[in-house]
Formats: sequence, C-alpha cells, structure tokens
Amino acid sequence: MKFLYVAPRYHTNQADIMKGLKERGCEVRFISHYAAIIEDYSSVTPVVLGYSPLYRLIDFLYVNVIHRKDPTAIVFKIQHGFPPVRRLKKLICEFAPDVVILRERSVYSMAAYLICKTKGYPCILYNQNPLWSKPAKTDPLHRLAGRMTPSLRMTPVMGVKKPGTAIRENDYFVPFVVDPRRAPEERTYFSEDTIHILCIGKYEIRKHHLMLLQCVEELGDKYRIHVTLVGEATNRFQKEYCEQVRSFVREHRLEHMVTVKTNLPREKMEAEYMGADLYVIPSTLEMASVSQLEAMSYSLPVICSDKNGTACYVEDGVTGYHFRDCDQEDLRNKLSVMLSDRERMKEMGAAGYRALKDKYNFDRYFDTIMGMRDKILQEHGKV
Repeated sequence: MKFLYVAPRYHTNQADIMKGLKERGCEVRFISHYAAIIEDYSSVTPVVLGYSPLYRLIDFLYVNVIHRKDPTAIVFKIQHGFPPVRRLKKLICEFAPDVVILRERSVYSMAAYLICKTKGYPCILYNQNPLWSKPAKTDPLHRLAGRMTPSLRMTPVMGVKKPGTAIRENDYFVPFVVDPRRAPEERTYFSEDTIHILCIGKYEIRKHHLMLLQCVEELGDKYRIHVTLVGEATNRFQKEYCEQVRSFVREHRLEHMVTVKTNLPREKMEAEYMGADLYVIPSTLEMASVSQLEAMSYSLPVICSDKNGTACYVEDGVTGYHFRDCDQEDLRNKLSVMLSDRERMKEMGAAGYRALKDKYNFDRYFDTIMGMRDKILQEHGKV
C-alpha cells in the first residue's frame, strides 16, 4: 500500500502513525507546505514543496507589511497558500498512491484533490473539526469548498453530543496514535520527595503559562512541587512572551520551583516525561493536542481544559481531571486535589497507560483508514 499525505507541516503527532505504516510494509510520501524547527524524521522525511513564487510574495506582504503587528498572521498561508502546481502534480503522479490524506479544506488541498481526482486516487479529508458538529454551512463559498475537497472526512476530535449537533454520514473519528513508552512498573515517581509537573506548549499567550505559574505559586507553601515548562520560542512574538514568563519567575522568586526550557529537540523529550509525575495543559483555544497522549504513554496523569478539542482522551476522575477553560481558580482546585494524593496520581497514570494501549493504537487507525478507502472505491465501482 502507498500512503500519500499532503499537509501544511509534518507535525510530531504524525510520527507514530508513520512508524506504524512503515512497520506494516507500506510506502509513505509526505508532502508539506513548510518545515518547522522541531520535527521527528525518524520514520519519514517529508518533501517540503513550499508555495508558488507568486504566493510567497503575497505572504511576505501580508505577514511583514500589512499585518506585521499580528502574531496570528503567519497562519494565513495554511488556508490560502497555493502550491507550485506542476511540481505537486509530478510528485503525486509519480508516486501513484493507493490512498491520499489531505489536511484541511485549503487552497493547497483543493489543488491536490483535483489532481488526484483526475487520476482516480481515493482521497480522505483530515481536519480537527469535531465529529459531533452542527450542520454544514450552505452558502455558495462553503458549497464550493465542499465540492473541491474529499467528501469523506476523518478527525481526532470527538466533540460533544448536544442539541443541534450530529455525526454526518461520511465523517469518522480517527484518534491520534501514540505508542506506549513506559509502563508504570518501568519508571519511578516523586524523585527527591517532590511532585514534578510538566507543561509542554509553544510560548504563546493562549497557552496560559502564567496562569499555571500563579497557581503553582499559591500551592507552593502546601505542596513540595517543581514545574518544568518546555516550548517553542522561535518567532518574535514567542520570544517576547517567553521573556514575560521568565520575568514572572524572577520577579516572584520562583527559580527554585520553576524551570523554563525552549526549543528542545524531539530526542530530549523522553527525559522530560520520565522526570515528571503530572502533566498539565492549561491552554485555551486548543483544537486538538496530542501531548496528553504522549504523557499517558509515560504513565502520567493529566490535567487539561474541558474545552480542549481532545479532552475526551482524558477520562475525568480516572486518568486525570478537566478544569473549566480559562478558570484559574478551578485549575488551582484541580491541581490541589491531584497533588494531595500521590498514590491516586500513580493509579491515574497507570489507568492512562492502559487506555492508551486499548484505544489509541495504530491498528485502530489503520483499520479505519482502510474502511474509508474501501467505501470510496465502492462508491466509484472499483471494488
């Protein structure tokens, strides 16, 4: 089987999927728009195709001139950037994939889909919109986008079943895949009689590092704790916010309780997880984070926001806790409950490890993708 992925970047949440495909004997080609600084190429090295020369000029003006003070301007290219079409067509056709997975309903994916459609390559749309969702918008622009992208969609976000939401016929829940790393009996906890809290996330305001540190400061007199923050700080806005975090630590004299780290390579992350006892994701506007599964793969309990797109991966009260989004008091309360019972923390970590093995394994991912592919082929009379 030949698997082709077309996506803005080769994200670390794809690493264990790529590994599983290679171990199954599949051939994989991953075409990305751009490369990030921290990526894991141990199984697959993506083809960084980039954008057309015309779009690169548009993007430069958009980011550096028109919206130079907007930190979110850099993501404009994900939806609107268009590829060098001839090179994209050559890469797709010479590979002749058995299944194609396209990320987002973007201009880039539309170009790839039209190429694949003419060749009869079955395509699946991958995005992080919830499985349980409201009816699709029916205005002309959205209808056009629907026709120019695959009809079958997969998402790692379950969403919430509530009035006005439903699961559409061609939508599938395909969760992230993370391989088990360390069973509870293969690791130790609470070194130096301290509870070590780990938080991983880009240094952006929405990640709420400062909210977590304020909670830690309040709880520091009651519990023996240490927090390690690990994140990317590569662009100007991230570096500025990271300095705000460091300044907070200095001004509040928390150096003995907080360590701030930046831009760690993938191979050094295992040491961070192995040195932790609890994983916390305080961020808001988190469409779908994979790091809680990575923490569970190291037998760690997890605390995350109830509005986190993949909060469903953490069973509240069993493998960790949910706190009310953006609610500092509730985060502090959930931390206090967790920190008050070390044996319960270990039990939650063990439960998370078991859940990871049972629910978020590669076989489930592969079987669902194959089922979707068969459905596409049947609809086109090719099976």
